[in-house]
Amino acid sequence: MTMSSKEIIARCEAIYDDLNFGVVREWVAAAPGRKVIGYMPVYVPRELIHAAGMLPLGILGGGDQLEVIQGDAYYQSYICRIPRSTIELGLTKRLDFLSGMLFPSICDVIRNLSGMWKLMFPELYVRYFDVPQNYTDEIGGNYYVQELQELREGLAEVAGREISDAALRDSIAVYNRHRALVGEVYALRSEHPEWAPSSEVYLLMRAGMQLPVETHSEMLAEYLAAVRSEDRPLRDNCRVIINGSFCEQPPLNLIKSIEMAGCYIVDDDYMLINRWLLDEVPVAGDPLRNLADAFLHHSADTAAKYCTKREDTGMFLLESVRKNRAEGVIFAAPSFCDPALLERPMLAYRMSEHNVPHISFKYAENSGQMQPIREQAGTFADSLKLWG
Repeated sequence: MTMSSKEIIARCEAIYDDLNFGVVREWVAAAPGRKVIGYMPVYVPRELIHAAGMLPLGILGGGDQLEVIQGDAYYQSYICRIPRSTIELGLTKRLDFLSGMLFPSICDVIRNLSGMWKLMFPELYVRYFDVPQNYTDEIGGNYYVQELQELREGLAEVAGREISDAALRDSIAVYNRHRALVGEVYALRSEHPEWAPSSEVYLLMRAGMQLPVETHSEMLAEYLAAVRSEDRPLRDNCRVIINGSFCEQPPLNLIKSIEMAGCYIVDDDYMLINRWLLDEVPVAGDPLRNLADAFLHHSADTAAKYCTKREDTGMFLLESVRKNRAEGVIFAAPSFCDPALLERPMLAYRMSEHNVPHISFKYAENSGQMQPIREQAGTFADSLKLWG
């Protein structure tokens, strides 16, 4: 039976609200020997986890529903909230089904969190997954292939089975289909933002952090079919892009507040893990080399990724403004997020250079008071309509 978009999003919201990861626990219990590898947001090569027969689980902090008590004892107050809430998830045994945890190269805080996790959970496989700063194939490419090979060997040991090239190629093909469907959802939202509100797209993408990739691909296809068959009115909203939210994710009400303020979000960097690789990864040939090439030459630009040419800073955002016919940019970064907040002035300069209106604010994953944000976004939307 075909599900409506409302039914699909209701399921996604139930997954979003469940801090005990019920759908993951059900997956583990469904067959003996199943294992789960958690990872922090931004980017890890999930194809390797999938090829080992294990479930990649995106750990995105505790959001606005989790009271952080024990986690505050491990970190100072002047850093972002996501490491404290992630520690809280671990200490309260909400992640007691994990067999391993990956911490991608995002910032010094996450690097520190990987060491903390090793000390707290010595029985788990824990790895800080580094990425190259040099983007030439002979240097950064070779380094990244070695990183992938070491990760492959570590995951194979956890899984108790070899990760063959054939299995990895199959997983790359599975994720290629998933990336294509994700791209289709975002393209539809850009073309018809009234059909696919960003609050729905956000929940849809969050669900993919807990579901098997094949299941999530089916959900994406069902959502696309559903929204195309439903009638939703077009409002006189302004088209904006959100930037700066690539790691610690905002509370759902923040996105809804921006939408209620009269904005259609036509592009963002929420849930960037699903769109980090921009093109289809070749299936033929050496799978590790193909994944390395995709990261080096066909991946998204973000503050968490080293920019080799200063003159290129902000061009990805300017291109998105033009491609998505955006009328303005909202810089929304988590409080104390060094990568996002250090890059923001350079991006803002690039927007001003090309006469793109922009505003900025900060949030935390547990932000509760949305009225100031709604008022600021509403004033920005009104100014775009009146003088944009």
